[in-house]
Amino acid sequence: MPADHYRARTLPQVVAEAAAAHGERIAITDGEVRLSYTELDAARVQAARAFVAAGLEKGDRVAIWAPNIYQWIVAAIGAQSVGGVLVPLNTRLKGAEAAYILQASGARLLFTVGDFLGVNYPQLLQGQELPGLEQTVMLSGEAEGAMSWEDFLATGAGVPGEEVARRAAALAPDDTLDILFTSGTTGKPKGVVTCHGQNIRTFETWSATVDLRSDDNYLIINPFFHSFGYKAGWLAAIIRGAHMLPVPSFDLDEVLARIPRDRISMIPGPPTIYQSLLAHPRRGDYDLSSLRLAVTGAAPVPVALVEQMREELGFEVVVTAYGLTETCGVVSICRADDSAERISHSSGRAMDGVEMKCVDAGGIEVPRGEAGEIWCRGFNVMRGYLDNPEETARAITADGWLRTGDVGVMDADGYVRITDRIKDMFIVGGFNCYPAEIENSLCSMPGVARAAVIGVPDERLGEVARAYLVLAPGAALDEAAVIDWCRANMANYKVPRSVRFLDAFPLNAGGKVLKTELRRLAAGEPA
Repeated sequence: MPADHYRARTLPQVVAEAAAAHGERIAITDGEVRLSYTELDAARVQAARAFVAAGLEKGDRVAIWAPNIYQWIVAAIGAQSVGGVLVPLNTRLKGAEAAYILQASGARLLFTVGDFLGVNYPQLLQGQELPGLEQTVMLSGEAEGAMSWEDFLATGAGVPGEEVARRAAALAPDDTLDILFTSGTTGKPKGVVTCHGQNIRTFETWSATVDLRSDDNYLIINPFFHSFGYKAGWLAAIIRGAHMLPVPSFDLDEVLARIPRDRISMIPGPPTIYQSLLAHPRRGDYDLSSLRLAVTGAAPVPVALVEQMREELGFEVVVTAYGLTETCGVVSICRADDSAERISHSSGRAMDGVEMKCVDAGGIEVPRGEAGEIWCRGFNVMRGYLDNPEETARAITADGWLRTGDVGVMDADGYVRITDRIKDMFIVGGFNCYPAEIENSLCSMPGVARAAVIGVPDERLGEVARAYLVLAPGAALDEAAVIDWCRANMANYKVPRSVRFLDAFPLNAGGKVLKTELRRLAAGEPA
């Protein structure tokens, strides 16, 4: 949509417009709780009144540390409606890691749960220095010194709804919506600052491109603390008026049971989710005919998997996308009518209104078909890193290009194939090796379900590739067979010199392989 015809909006406007457009259509189903779009908007206002009563001012930070539950959404949109800035916390963080983000963000309020998968989050924070944190509210469960969600909501009874409307109307699209912290793989996590208008435009564009519909039943598996579960999840669903069904933790049997029970049509996630569905021994016992839309990424997607998702799982549309926290979560997307080969071998082309290019070390664009660092520019690029102008200047050029740190190859049609992170590259005898390129090849080997490659020390060549593999059910491969296949299918310098087999990869909450853990495994082996 041309920028001069685009109507920028704020989050409270989007939720109110969804309520006006969709009314009694169910917005959220979470266990016994069912909220229509009208009821979701009313819950937003009720929560916003409580935030006003708590003294929340425009720009104040509100942290949420909880699994995917409906209260997460209500707390977020309530705070964001009166100028609060959302700070999501990864549910896998330990106490010190969570405390660092609470301190760095200056969060005044924390919303959390008493217990999730055996973890008591308030207990993890005991002994941590958090002078700026004024109040902890329990979305579910109890904790000493914390307020219950119900009691928090009750505090807003004396705040008129007109005050919420006034403060929501005073918000501008350029006001800050959230601060998501990066994973910290290269140092301390950095807070990525983005605003209302750019997030809403990004996910209006995303949801229109992938064809998310108002009659979709969207099983939101990806965690809300991640942009895939939050922005491509519940925010996109609200924008389109879809039915949200949050999943607190992934359980394959439960997901299979929910597909026919709730007539699930949209399932997002990394390739492992679909591979798990395909491999389930009782898949044939379930009616999967409602499945329509799959959006994947975060790992190589073999052509065979795309075809199986269409033919065996019944998805009409399978697309891949690419993005970063620093781009509100999206840069490029495949289109619904792209071929299985294009979906497998690329992460799409730039979404409408965004520019992409691949550049050399000097920032000069490389010819199509050659590898270079991916840069992007457009409405989706973050405002900057929180309180960190030096890192912001390193990440964003003077003319607005974001240096992604990802290596890719762009074809003549503008479709980009992500080959790796610059920091993951290793050098074998003078040749640059990009692990993702080797992983893509390995995933096409019969019997291989997933592959991850790292560089390990070698006396002669400096570093060489080591492959970690998860085999498909029933497959039987050994190291020699894998290496022989690689020698026949890739340049010699790319061939792994060693292979290790795992039952499952260590993954982060976004479904990406934790290569730091694989490097620790490799470091623990004898030379």
